[in-house]
Amino acid sequence: MNRPKYNEYFIGRLKITHTKKENHMKNYNFCFITGSQFLYGEETLKQVEKNSIEIVEHLNKVLPFPVVFGGVMKTADEITAQIGTANSDCHCAGIITFCHTFSPSKMWINGLAALQKPYLHLHTQFNKSIPNEEIDMDYMNLHQSAHGDREHGFIGTRMRIGRKIVAGHWQDENVHTKISKWMRAAVGAAVSKGLKIMRFGDNMREVAVTEGDKTQAQMKLGWQVNTWGVGHLVNAMNAITDSEIDAVMEEYEKLYDIKTDDINTVRYQAREEIAMQKLLEQESCGAYTNTFEDLFGMEQLPGLASQRLMEKGYGYGGEGDWKTAAMTHIIKEMTKGMPGGTSFMEDYTYDMAAGLTLGAHMLEVCPTIAQDKPKIEVHPLGIGGKNPPARLVFEGKAGTAICVSLIDMGGRMRLIVQDVECVKPTQTMPNLPVARVMWKALPNLEASAECWIMAGGAHHTVLSYDADAEMLRDFARIMDIEFVHINKNTEPVLFENELKISDTIWK
Repeated sequence: MNRPKYNEYFIGRLKITHTKKENHMKNYNFCFITGSQFLYGEETLKQVEKNSIEIVEHLNKVLPFPVVFGGVMKTADEITAQIGTANSDCHCAGIITFCHTFSPSKMWINGLAALQKPYLHLHTQFNKSIPNEEIDMDYMNLHQSAHGDREHGFIGTRMRIGRKIVAGHWQDENVHTKISKWMRAAVGAAVSKGLKIMRFGDNMREVAVTEGDKTQAQMKLGWQVNTWGVGHLVNAMNAITDSEIDAVMEEYEKLYDIKTDDINTVRYQAREEIAMQKLLEQESCGAYTNTFEDLFGMEQLPGLASQRLMEKGYGYGGEGDWKTAAMTHIIKEMTKGMPGGTSFMEDYTYDMAAGLTLGAHMLEVCPTIAQDKPKIEVHPLGIGGKNPPARLVFEGKAGTAICVSLIDMGGRMRLIVQDVECVKPTQTMPNLPVARVMWKALPNLEASAECWIMAGGAHHTVLSYDADAEMLRDFARIMDIEFVHINKNTEPVLFENELKISDTIWK
């Protein structure tokens, strides 16, 4: 039987369907594989293929990444070959399976055993309702997802394969939402496996949570975490020309309100920004760290420079925090094209009377989370012993968000997600010259703080208005790391028991 081939039949349609999608998609796609068998005859298989193509074409209108039809699988050899093709395709970020008819699951064993990509099992059915007059045994033989997907699900469970399971009709919005979140998590996993992190200097002295096993992180998450001396950065800064700085200053004038007469200080931040970006591009790094304790040869701690690089999509971690730097970049890549924004963040101080947290950092908060047009200001830093740096000052927007922390538990990673509601700051704080955001942690300040500390969450986080717990849970499942969620229903006593159980599972 002549059937459309993966990366052949759909390429033309994908170009049409996704021409308006942004370039940030980086050509990632997902392979859709339909399960069946030869038992039902040629006509049934033709209909299975036709229906599968219709499902894929619809999904390509509503999902953030292209779906490529991989064909109807009828034998173990076809399944193994198709999964091998997906494994070897650097643009394929995952596979989606659906069993239109009964597809004996022993056929899938060799293919699934070799699978190296994220895996979503879509439990759907071509027709949404039972057609009263049309239903007969031929119809029943064709539309067998109700038990075909159960057979398929068994082998995934029997083989202990971590996967996302989405049940519902393929035209339903809630199904699209769940698949979209998983797709973004899968893209985050692809980014993670190729991520390089540049550390300018080491971690802040005596700090525990920013440390970690870099070798284990590379083995588990794919991250290459290496150090470049600050002298490399200083040399790169010294090579920056005035014309390069002029071009960046023009961008500053267009994007921000410059509220300082100290233009030379602002130009110095532009010099730092250009130099850091050149080094990051030269080494193909997506994230970086620095620390105010290691600025030898520099006049200012990068403030505006780091904010700008985050705005461009780079991950950042203060005080050498390479784990938070990596997660900032990964979440930014997961959520590209979404409107909310993502930033490096720190729980700085509380308004206990109002049950609110003030999130900020010395300088480095990403302007993608700003409510209004940021202002460039110059103020003393107070620590680090360097000149007053320029920085963007703004208030964060109100909205639903999450705070994310990845910590090294010794032998394993734990990903902690806290649900928060960001609010308009309750005070003007006219003497606080930093970017900041206020939020109500769920279920409340006291319970959330108790649980966060109990779980070992760091003081640095990633704050994202675009990602949510489901997306990060999918990412943790794909990367095979522990996931902890603090939310409106969390109770500290039960949470402590959950952590004990989790410790037993993940040891």
